[in-house]
Amino acid sequence: MDEVSTHETPTGEAVATGAKRFSLRQRIILRIIIFLGYWFIRLIGPTLRVSTSHEENSQETFCQRPLIGAFWHAGIIVATYVFRDCGIRVMSSNSYDGEYMGRIIKKFGFVAVKGSSSRNAVRALLGLRRALEDGWTVAFSIDGPRGPRYEVKPGPVALGRSSGVPMSAFHIAVERAWVLNTWDRLIIPKPFSRVLIRFNTLIPIPADASDEDLERYTADLQDSLERARQYAESHVGSSSREPKDI
Repeated sequence: MDEVSTHETPTGEAVATGAKRFSLRQRIILRIIIFLGYWFIRLIGPTLRVSTSHEENSQETFCQRPLIGAFWHAGIIVATYVFRDCGIRVMSSNSYDGEYMGRIIKKFGFVAVKGSSSRNAVRALLGLRRALEDGWTVAFSIDGPRGPRYEVKPGPVALGRSSGVPMSAFHIAVERAWVLNTWDRLIIPKPFSRVLIRFNTLIPIPADASDEDLERYTADLQDSLERARQYAESHVGSSSREPKDI
């Protein structure tokens, strides 16, 4: 009989992650995807020429302070390499896709907190809040796990109100890439491509914000992400050839 392994979320709750969740065929494919995905990112990542840009006085870096980061799901491959080994906590869905992505990013120093916008969201948000209280940065691929594409979900805004930690919206633009025909138009960077990461001004959310206020902050986050996307995609071709520390 297959055993069911568990992992512990930041809330201390045990979650089943073992073999019984997937068929034998799925588990074999899972291992292949994880192996190929890890080595692709590991080999392509060092060739990328990464530059950063900041809106106004936005100078934050994910490895230096707790933040709530929000970006579009299409940039997740580049984000995995660029923000590796920072101990960033991310929400990872319980789906099959979420399982292999969670295992791949773990190899790059991320910590997956199980949940999604549609399932186990409360448990995951509590885990992310505890991570923020412990001084970690958390990040959302904010239109995941299955879209709609470029549409903000309310989780980061609610987390910002409850934690007192500001939101940081950023976009990752890649000059030369393969774009998959998936719901998110996943970006797979080509070797030696230029990458521009545009960070926008932080969005703080007061603890006494009303539900109506949260709707406005959600709209602000949507607008910030769109500004970041337009800027990054317009300037990635003229970004510096020399990589910058982020």
